[in-house]
Amino acid sequence: MRAEDTHMETDDLTVLPALEAIGVSLDLDWPADRAGIDRVTVLVDKTPKRRVKAKLRDDRAEAVGPNDVWAMHCPTGDCASKKLRVLTVVDTFSRYVPVLDIRISYRGEDVVTTLDRVCGKTGYPKTIRVDQGSEFISRDMDLWAYQRGVTLDFSRPGKQTDNAFIEAFNGRFRAECLNAHWFLTLADAVEKLETRRRYYNEERPHSAIGNKAPITLTKSGGHHQPVTLIEAGKLSPTPAEGSGSDQVGADSTLR
Repeated sequence: MRAEDTHMETDDLTVLPALEAIGVSLDLDWPADRAGIDRVTVLVDKTPKRRVKAKLRDDRAEAVGPNDVWAMHCPTGDCASKKLRVLTVVDTFSRYVPVLDIRISYRGEDVVTTLDRVCGKTGYPKTIRVDQGSEFISRDMDLWAYQRGVTLDFSRPGKQTDNAFIEAFNGRFRAECLNAHWFLTLADAVEKLETRRRYYNEERPHSAIGNKAPITLTKSGGHHQPVTLIEAGKLSPTPAEGSGSDQVGADSTLR
């Protein structure tokens, strides 16, 4: 059998039923009994077909408040001679980081344990964007999301831009924390990461939210309760009809 361009010739006629079964077209008008045929030419369609996963992610909704969408990832860090895993989570609306949890290893059940602990304080997100790492595609994670009404939005393989928020955060986190510290023990790493998390949430200004600290887009204490776009600084207030210029109507709309 030899292949050339989009044509393939074969002397083995026993393969013909199999080719027809999978929908391969043949450039031959078959006689009823197929007798006297020595060679046939098979037309092979080499046009690549786009898979469903390769479609543009135009169905994603923009986060309009805290806990709408979280982004999550599990980068690695060093502790003495050991590799550590860090669960990083970012609220894509407020840029608030509810947890930086470091462990020697991270499995699906560990992710579930950490999320339940954190969500007990902050509330559960509607959607979590994750990659297709083993800890995120596990049965434990799938069951957790189903029971709590959380949608897991998986990135396409090799498409880091599908989870750009967490990729950008992890880049800064690695440069400013993981690569800047030598963790002596796991307890030392936990302490330094929590210090970093509090600084990032409470003191460091973020250009994407008007050079404010992420905690200012949440209610006091860092708890994720609904805030309006006006409170978040992403929308200028519109005076309510019949009220003073310094008042904001309860039903102010986007401009």
